Amino acid sequence: MTNAARTLLVAAGRNVLAVDGDAGTAAVVLESKTPPTCLAGDPFVRARAWCGTEDGVLRTVDGGASWQRSGLDGEHVTALAASPVRRDVLFAGTEPSALWTSQDGGDRWARAEGLRGLPSSSQWSFPPRPATHHVRWIGCHPGDAGRLWLAIEAGALVTTPDGGVTWRDRVRGGPYDTHQLAIHPERPDWLRSAAGDGFFESRDGGATWSSPEDGLDVGYLVSIAVDPGDPEIVVVSAASSPYSAYRAGRADGRLYRSAGDGRWNRILTGWPDPPTTIAPRLVSGHEPGELWAADERGVHRSRDGGRSWETICRFDPRPVGVSALASLAR
Repeated sequence: MTNAARTLLVAAGRNVLAVDGDAGTAAVVLESKTPPTCLAGDPFVRARAWCGTEDGVLRTVDGGASWQRSGLDGEHVTALAASPVRRDVLFAGTEPSALWTSQDGGDRWARAEGLRGLPSSSQWSFPPRPATHHVRWIGCHPGDAGRLWLAIEAGALVTTPDGGVTWRDRVRGGPYDTHQLAIHPERPDWLRSAAGDGFFESRDGGATWSSPEDGLDVGYLVSIAVDPGDPEIVVVSAASSPYSAYRAGRADGRLYRSAGDGRWNRILTGWPDPPTTIAPRLVSGHEPGELWAADERGVHRSRDGGRSWETICRFDPRPVGVSALASLAR
């Protein structure tokens, strides 16, 4: 797997699969005692990645062929992000909501203070377990190593300009339940949020927000990816409700595409109509027009900015759901 030109990791059920995007093959590379919750590929080191679980972090340096413990033992890790600016800098989010930072690729971790001191924190609550909440996603500024956005599930999208030393609370009109945040390196202050309460975008780094949703016929958004070659083109996955988004057999997930004109168009090439699959996890590729998606059927690729999709490999057996998708550095 480590020699593949395109390697993706997929967290499905209790397993992590490594997918060779060129050969169209998938292999189980990790059978976790606790379900994998999140994945992060290293943008600097080929074949290095991290997997979050309900009992800490695991690390691979060979594209998933082997895994070792990488700290935060006993912590319920819910989000991971590798800095696109500084090698070996890694961020982790946990439940209850907290931010942890590693400066050495996951050997040692330090917890940032102050997050749960934000005024909105008294209102944070995860509906299936209302007594708690967690960090669902960590967005990294592509040019400023300390600037991060944290999506709290559920209740806020907050930001820190200095790696968690200081915090800025949610703003009026912003997303309440962000599941994933997309940031293009050519437009670092243009944020796009796929949220349980709809689609949101900000062109000023999160100071103000709008919700252009013309064409979206459902409002529960799960995942989002931007065309690597064109920051105007964005694809989102969505479903009619949280109960029909994540579990195979009862799902009605679908894809939509916007090309910068404020209008969303349903993607049908490569996706069932009427929708019968989970809302797929999405990730941007490494070439203009390249996007990847994973659902219970398998892994799918678009070469034209999301207009059309082809299935690269099929999962057998099919998992009940997919919790994360990550692309490894080439």
